[in-house]
Amino acid sequence: MVGSALVEAMSGEFGGKVQILSEDFDPRALVVGEPVPPAVEDGGEMNGEAGREEEEEEEEEKKRPEIVLGRNIHTSCLAVTEPDANDEFTGDKEAYMASVLARYRKTLMERTKHHLGYPYNLDFDYGALSQLQHFSINNLGDPFIESNYGVHSREFEVGVLDWFARLWELEKDEYWGYITNCGTEGNLHGILVGREVHPNGILYASQESHYSVFKAARMYRMGCVKVATSLSGEIDCADFKAKLLVNKDKPAIVNVNIGTTVKGAVDDLDLVIKTLEECGFTHDRFYIHCDGALFGLMMPFVKRAPKVTFKKPIGSVSVSGHKFVGCPMPCGVQITRMEHIDALSRNVEYLASRDATIMGSRNGHAPIFLWYTLNRKGYNGFQKEVQKCLRNAHYLKGRLRDARIGAMLNELSSTVVFERPFDDEFVRRWQLACQGNIAHVVVMPNVTIEKLDHFLDELLEKRSKWFQEKNVKPPCVAADIGCENCMCSLHMPPPMCSA
Repeated sequence: MVGSALVEAMSGEFGGKVQILSEDFDPRALVVGEPVPPAVEDGGEMNGEAGREEEEEEEEEKKRPEIVLGRNIHTSCLAVTEPDANDEFTGDKEAYMASVLARYRKTLMERTKHHLGYPYNLDFDYGALSQLQHFSINNLGDPFIESNYGVHSREFEVGVLDWFARLWELEKDEYWGYITNCGTEGNLHGILVGREVHPNGILYASQESHYSVFKAARMYRMGCVKVATSLSGEIDCADFKAKLLVNKDKPAIVNVNIGTTVKGAVDDLDLVIKTLEECGFTHDRFYIHCDGALFGLMMPFVKRAPKVTFKKPIGSVSVSGHKFVGCPMPCGVQITRMEHIDALSRNVEYLASRDATIMGSRNGHAPIFLWYTLNRKGYNGFQKEVQKCLRNAHYLKGRLRDARIGAMLNELSSTVVFERPFDDEFVRRWQLACQGNIAHVVVMPNVTIEKLDHFLDELLEKRSKWFQEKNVKPPCVAADIGCENCMCSLHMPPPMCSA
């Protein structure tokens, strides 16, 4: 019986009973993560003011409420069992697996309808590429050097890299890059290049940077300084300057956010460069990595937006391919200057290639998907999609404000930040990303006005129950997004505070 039937494991090793996937199976829960070590400082040399601030941050972390993780998937996992001896004739195992996959597909379709909190473009059709799924395509090694392994997609990969190099204004003979497995790998590679160029450099990143930046600091045992941000989420260059001066004897490796994870804030690249120069850092004493996971591909198509370009003294840029582009598998693009890559690369004889990437084997299908969608859409197609996202984001913010819900939208962003919904079940249903008292919706090309209206109608209906029946009040989000964006009883009508 669907949802309750149990199958006996087929061997002694897999003894016991395994529950078949139920109709309401929900794969969205997260596996409980293991604790991670604290960020490593640079050999204890970062004492003084920077060290004290790190200690204060650790104390603040202890005071914050414990983060509640999703349920452990081991409670509902799909066990792997041995086929019965006569299964080749009965076909029972094949029928069972077909039913599992059919129900899983139904689950995916339902969850896709209620997907708003994470920056993935779900509007794509790659049916034309299904003919290639029968091949094991591996782009191991340097994308620009053909290895002995012949089943690769380097021609597609280099074509994609050339497209991005033109977008960021770097000549063919001046850049090096590769298709990564995700945005995190792009950050790990960019920061590693910076560390290899400046072995004793200190990594600077705003406190709103993606967690992978601080993961890189721990992995590479780098000194890492967190820089304060404004309420919008943008790096505070006054604080950046103060912290640079504390460590002015060491080179600076700087992570610049082209769209922060939670608020979609864009760091002022020009001001970051100016601050470095004012502190006495010449261009050969700093390395800038631009984390453009989502907005790195959107900003070039926003009028009056500041440019991310290698004509400025930056070292690398990375973007995700599964976000705005809309690839069905996680992937990304990492571009750096050719002059930097020699410090990182090593020749590998049995590959007849060079090792300069984070991963060895790399998904050879991802470059084909990227090449396909870049060719189909082109610059004009992406520009239209960016404009649509920005329009719909302003629509969402306007409706939230009209409903007296505190909300904020950064100027160059499609990430709408608002009061965290009171009900965790509602959060899970719409797959919202939350932090403290705030949540956000990332308006992507697949997010229509109709979908936003559906979400808003449900939210308003739920709020009427939360705040009337449960006798609770909307949270104050002034500390998160500014009193001018807060609609709590203290800040409405806006604004009455001096912050």
